[in-house]
Amino acid sequence: MMAELNSASRGAAVVLPSLEEVHAALEGHVERWTPEILDLSHAIHADPELGGQEFRAVKRVRSVLRKAGFTFDEAQPEEPTAFSARFGSGELVVALCVEYDALPAIGHACGHNVNAASAVGAALALAAVAHELDITVKVLGTPAEETTGGKVDLIDAGFFDDVSLAMMVHAGAADVVGGSSLAMSMWDVLFEGRPAHAAAAPSEGVNALDALVVAQLAIALARQQLPAGSVVSLIVTEGGSAVNVIPERSRASVEMRAPGIDQLRVIQGKVRRCLEAGAHASGCTLHVTPSGNDYAELRQDRYLSTAYQEAMKARGRDVAFNADPVASTDMGNVSQLVPSIHPMVGYDVRGAAHHTAEFAAFGASAGADKAVVDGSFGLAAAACAAAVDPAQRERLLQRPRT
Repeated sequence: MMAELNSASRGAAVVLPSLEEVHAALEGHVERWTPEILDLSHAIHADPELGGQEFRAVKRVRSVLRKAGFTFDEAQPEEPTAFSARFGSGELVVALCVEYDALPAIGHACGHNVNAASAVGAALALAAVAHELDITVKVLGTPAEETTGGKVDLIDAGFFDDVSLAMMVHAGAADVVGGSSLAMSMWDVLFEGRPAHAAAAPSEGVNALDALVVAQLAIALARQQLPAGSVVSLIVTEGGSAVNVIPERSRASVEMRAPGIDQLRVIQGKVRRCLEAGAHASGCTLHVTPSGNDYAELRQDRYLSTAYQEAMKARGRDVAFNADPVASTDMGNVSQLVPSIHPMVGYDVRGAAHHTAEFAAFGASAGADKAVVDGSFGLAAAACAAAVDPAQRERLLQRPRT
């Protein structure tokens, strides 16, 4: 079966191969690149770098892409560990998001080495069929997912403006697609007062710790009125320097999560009023500084999710469809702009939870390696399914561009 489409970019009819033909080709291309993508996964796993500092990981990823004939866009992101590369010239632009940051002290406890290698593997396989499918494969290095949200910075800088669909997989204990995530925001909070001797002249002081205590109590009481599914967490990071000195400064970190960005805005308003209450009651000055970008909820494209599900059956994987929200990711912001998928690709971690040293220990296991190879195929196959389906291709090409 052959599908024929009109290519506006080329001004001539383009004959596309059938999905069966493409799958057969992808199998060979993924197999060809398996040594390189597994070496990449192992190297990133063994050499963890924190968000915004992933210089060695970026160098490794760029080296593999360059070997496969990718070119790096003339305009590059301002973030030093982000990049934009591409292969092909088709109007349908498939973006693979590569994240590679680790966590302090426990390394790749969220499996981002698996995420990175899978995205790169999918990009390499797609590049091999880019001409036949009339697509452009765009690889975006997206740093600091665990902290500031590098994908949001790339959105703001316009690097997703030409993208038709965006993809990545995430390491996990099971195969799941379709899930959402929680919208999230983090603030650094500073109350400033005035110091004084706590015994000799307490009335001369303005107690910044009192401000934080009032604010924390107000937030605790406000939880009952927050939107369903909301989570507000607060830790005190500074509360004074000596017991006999009225604290002139107190600091806290506040994290807010909600089922969606609209509910998150409600939470932000309530929490800010609680913080202002502490400042007002104590006479302190309040400073609130966002810690990174706000994360929106994840919306996984149904067609691409189903195509991924079907492709993974060929790899012997039974991928569950589950729309429940899990954690938070800056891929949510991408999915608000571009049809996207962010499936979990599973391997045996013996019950270990994400963000633990135990989870990190399995990141270069045989199971993780199989997840990298299978995830590479699944992503590439899902993109190909859309590329050879006339209706889906038209839908993705008609996405409003900014």
